[in-house]
Amino acid sequence: MFQRLPLRRWTAIVLCAPLFALALASSAIAHPALWVAKNEHATVYLFGTVHLLPSETDWSSPQLDKALEQSQRLSIELVDDDAATMQPLVLKLGLDTAHPLSSKLDPADQEKLKQAVTTAQLPGGVNSLQPMRPWLAALTLAIAPLVQAGMSPDLGVDKLLKQRMQEAGKPVDGLETAAQQIHMLASLSEPMQLDLLRQTFTDVADGPDKLRELIAAWKNGNVAMIARLADNDLRQESPALYQRLIVDRNKAWAKTIAQRMQQPGISFIAVGAGHLAGPDSVQVQLQAHGITVEPVRH
Repeated sequence: MFQRLPLRRWTAIVLCAPLFALALASSAIAHPALWVAKNEHATVYLFGTVHLLPSETDWSSPQLDKALEQSQRLSIELVDDDAATMQPLVLKLGLDTAHPLSSKLDPADQEKLKQAVTTAQLPGGVNSLQPMRPWLAALTLAIAPLVQAGMSPDLGVDKLLKQRMQEAGKPVDGLETAAQQIHMLASLSEPMQLDLLRQTFTDVADGPDKLRELIAAWKNGNVAMIARLADNDLRQESPALYQRLIVDRNKAWAKTIAQRMQQPGISFIAVGAGHLAGPDSVQVQLQAHGITVEPVRH
C-alpha cells in the first residue's frame, strides 16, 4: 500500500516505499541497479523498484533474470496490500470528521490546497479531503494525478516480481505489513503530517516532469540522481520525517538482511529504489553489520 506513493518525497514508502506508486515513464529498455551481498553460506540480491509503471516499459536484463533464477525466495515491502486488509484500518485511523482539514491550515496553505486539488483533478474537490487527517489527505492528493493518467498498481515492478516467483513455486514474503505502514503514518505528530501535506502541494505543482526524471534515473541505474530527486529535499526540509520514513525503515530492513545472511540460502529483496540510494541507504546500514554490498555490473 504505502510503498506505492508516487511523488519524490514519498520514496520512503514508494521509491520510498506500498500504498501507491511511481509512474509516467516512457517506453524504453531499462537497466535498474542491482546489488549483491555474499558471505561463505548466503547470498542476498538487492533491487530497487518503482511500484507502478506503464506496461510497455522493459526493465528486465540477463543479470536480473539470473539473480531471480538463483534466488530461493523473494522479499518485497508488502504482500498484504489488498483493499480488504487496508481499508478498515485506513478508515479508522485516517478520518477526523470533528476537525475539517482546512481548519488545521492557515489561509496560505488553504489556498495551496485548493490549487493542488485543481491541478490533480481530484474527484470531489477540496470537500473530499475535509474529513481526512493530513497524512491520508496527502496520500489521496498525491495519487490522484496517477489515477487520472490511467496508472495501475498491477503494473508495479514488485507485483510482477511477486508473480514471477510465485509461478516458479518460490515463497514471497513482506518486509512490513500494511498495518505497520498505516500505523507508521497515522502515528506521526500532526505537525509532521501537515509537513507531509505541504510537501505534496509542491510535488503536485511540479507536475509529471519530475516524475519522469525520477523514473528515467531508475531505468538507467543512476543511483546518485535517485538520491537527489527522491531523498534530498525530504532530508533537508523535514529531518524528523526523513528519519521516520526512510532511515528507521532502512535500519530495520538491514537488520533483517543481516539475520538472513546468518543462514544458508539465496534471497532476492526488492524495495523502493529510494531506499537503496543516498547516505542512509540500506547498503550503508548493512555496513554497520559488517556486510559489504557490491553492484552487479550489466
